[in-house]
Amino acid sequence: MRIGIVCYPTFGGSGVLATELGKALADKGHGVHFITYQQPVRLNVFSANIFYHEVRVPTYPLFDYPPYEVALASMMVDVILNHDLDLLHVHYAIPHASAAYMAKQIVLKKTGRNVPVITTLHGTDITLVGRDKTYEPVVTFSINESDAITAVSQNLREETFHSFEITREIDVIYNFVDVSRFSKKPIDAFKKVIAPHSEKILVHASNFRKVKRIPDVIKVFASVRSEMPAKLLMVGDGPERPVAEELGREYGVFDDIRFVGKQEQIEEILAISDLFLLPSEYESFGLSALEAMAARVPVISTNAGGLKEINIHGTTGYTAKVGDVASMSEFAIGLLGNEDDLAKMKEQAFQQAMKFDIQNIVPQYEKLYSRFCRLEPCA
Repeated sequence: MRIGIVCYPTFGGSGVLATELGKALADKGHGVHFITYQQPVRLNVFSANIFYHEVRVPTYPLFDYPPYEVALASMMVDVILNHDLDLLHVHYAIPHASAAYMAKQIVLKKTGRNVPVITTLHGTDITLVGRDKTYEPVVTFSINESDAITAVSQNLREETFHSFEITREIDVIYNFVDVSRFSKKPIDAFKKVIAPHSEKILVHASNFRKVKRIPDVIKVFASVRSEMPAKLLMVGDGPERPVAEELGREYGVFDDIRFVGKQEQIEEILAISDLFLLPSEYESFGLSALEAMAARVPVISTNAGGLKEINIHGTTGYTAKVGDVASMSEFAIGLLGNEDDLAKMKEQAFQQAMKFDIQNIVPQYEKLYSRFCRLEPCA
């Protein structure tokens, strides 16, 4: 198949999933064309089956905000026509689904060919941005006009039906993780730099937005630190970092926290970690938690959104209500203080992650694509 993948190229979950999906499809012999405004951060390998098309947006004095959606639709048309794509798979509804609809209509008018569009919903395109009255009519229309719709969790599927007047079925195809990538042996020298006296290592990874409840991460860590020697690694960056730094100083644990910034090789960090903290207000899925579990790191999280579909309370870690720092702290202290329970939960977390291994999920997308393939090109 020749597949066009449209995504955001950033560190966010939708861009990561789209890129890893494209790489996996290319490994299986499909031609994959990434269409976005810059090279995706995870697109760091060479493959004869991977192509990258940069969307360039001309700047004119007339426009305070250059019309990216128009430039994106035009590039989609160009790639469809010049590379004979079999379908478009767009990740994140805004503005990719509406741009794909526009491109589809242009190609239909030019050639008479109806190019299928598959839209994958990832989270904030539905739960936050899409609900805004400014965007809701276009989001609803473009989703309904897609030939197929997928959501990355059962919770997100339900949220979409609740928030929008969707007239099409939504298939749940879960996010995935390449378990082999996260099956790393810890680098002892690296671990000794972070925890020179064998302190427990906790980790959090996100874009440090308010929805991630970064202060709760610091509060849980402070509780753990009061009971045992521990270090906290904060992976990522964003607007809540200054808040985290100030709170760390207030609780007297700042010297035990390391802000390591955005990391493409997070598997090296997870390999030396003992516990992952994700106290988010909402997660449509929780890809970072799944990556932690693939590295045999149990998760303390909220039970919000799709998190409870992957982090099984008492099995792969523990869940609590949003804002319940006391319970999350109690769970963390209890687990880290019992080596036998910690070892058991690490293995159970890994076994749960195996269910979401890329080898199990990618065939589900291939099966979906095959419903729309032209017989000869897709054979």
